[in-house]
Amino acid sequence: MINTHDILETINMIREENLDVRTITMGISLFDCVSEDENRLCEKIYDKITKSAEHLVKTGEDIEKTYGIPIVNKRVSVTPISLVGGGISSDGYVKVAKALQRAADTLGINFIGGFSALVQKGSTLAADRLITAIPQALTETQLVCSSVNVASTKAGINMDAIARMGKIIKETAYLTRDNNSIGCAKLVVFANAPEDNPFMTGAFHGIGEPERVINVGVSGPGVVASAIKRAGDCSLSELADVIKKTAFKITRVGQLVAMEASKKLDVPFGIIDLSLAPTPAIGDSVAHILEEMGLESCGAHGTTAALAMLNDAVKKGGVMASSRVGGLSGAFIPVSEDAGMIAAVEKGALSLEKLEAMTAVCSVGLDMIAVPGDLSEDIICGIIADEISIGVANTKTTAVRLIPAYGKDVGDVIDFGGLLGYAPIIPVNRYSPKKLIARGGHIPAPIHSLKN
Repeated sequence: MINTHDILETINMIREENLDVRTITMGISLFDCVSEDENRLCEKIYDKITKSAEHLVKTGEDIEKTYGIPIVNKRVSVTPISLVGGGISSDGYVKVAKALQRAADTLGINFIGGFSALVQKGSTLAADRLITAIPQALTETQLVCSSVNVASTKAGINMDAIARMGKIIKETAYLTRDNNSIGCAKLVVFANAPEDNPFMTGAFHGIGEPERVINVGVSGPGVVASAIKRAGDCSLSELADVIKKTAFKITRVGQLVAMEASKKLDVPFGIIDLSLAPTPAIGDSVAHILEEMGLESCGAHGTTAALAMLNDAVKKGGVMASSRVGGLSGAFIPVSEDAGMIAAVEKGALSLEKLEAMTAVCSVGLDMIAVPGDLSEDIICGIIADEISIGVANTKTTAVRLIPAYGKDVGDVIDFGGLLGYAPIIPVNRYSPKKLIARGGHIPAPIHSLKN
């Protein structure tokens, strides 16, 4: 029987607490687009994407109108382009990026992900050429997102790839320097990248995925914060239960949207990603959830413990609500996209080192963090290596999305607007790991990777 209280509660979540479905993302396989001719490859990719996702935006809008549920983004992810590029040149990969941009423009989507390479165990010639093309590709497109998986628990850490990505990040920052180095906001370095992630910039359509699939990312930090506030002075055990029940309700909304989109588009329903994805809007912050739990400020001692409990409770509640949970699923802590995180950095309560500690228990990693533009490649590589090692050692996804803001230093702010928000430049330890990075090679996989 329909419960009137549950209906009214959901309506209030949408109207008052910023509940939304953050993204409907259609994954599309491009394996049948392979061609030895780069121009023909671009044509086939454009045609496949625009035909496959022709009705994606309209379907999302129709579901919004029918159910009154805001769907913030409609996106596409594709097979990692390095796997379908064959022997084309780096310039050819830039052409492919522009074809992806044209497809995104035609469809009217927000972002397209999959300008990606998987190099955790080593680099193919195609992956090398794609990585070389990343700075130019991200400079000459607006909606194309890029990711490089440099490590996994099974393969270990490809330190040569990390050294390469330090250079790529710096070059991307320089080429987009006139726009706050925004190219770096569309580039992420992964360990254990999931193949069904609907969130940008790390989304790509994995090799084990079907021809097409619908993945949905839900959100709702404001809903969780409000529930914790209403719970008052209860114990942490009781608070965990409150978070679980709230995550259940949020996930059921995402499940409804995913099933409707799947039916209307005649595309298989893939997964629900449970991630609490914040925005710069007031009342939509993961940091504010942690503060509502009892911290004077996000970044205070106890922050990692509170975040661990939050992340666990969100997963438990979401898994009860849907049998198709995947992607990243947990709490995101991007600095520039979270009003509470921004405030904590600005007042000195939240440091890069504390953020790194928090990533050991949360959904992704060091995300949307602006650092001084003159930061050296070796320090960037060291930051990446530290973060990636957390993912490898703990058998979880971690990632780094750093923005070396060209011409900016600590005390300055960069502003991207929209969902990307703004970020204060965070101080960074300047002692160098140069000799460590220069050793190259692989950091072997941990012993617990041997599970066969």
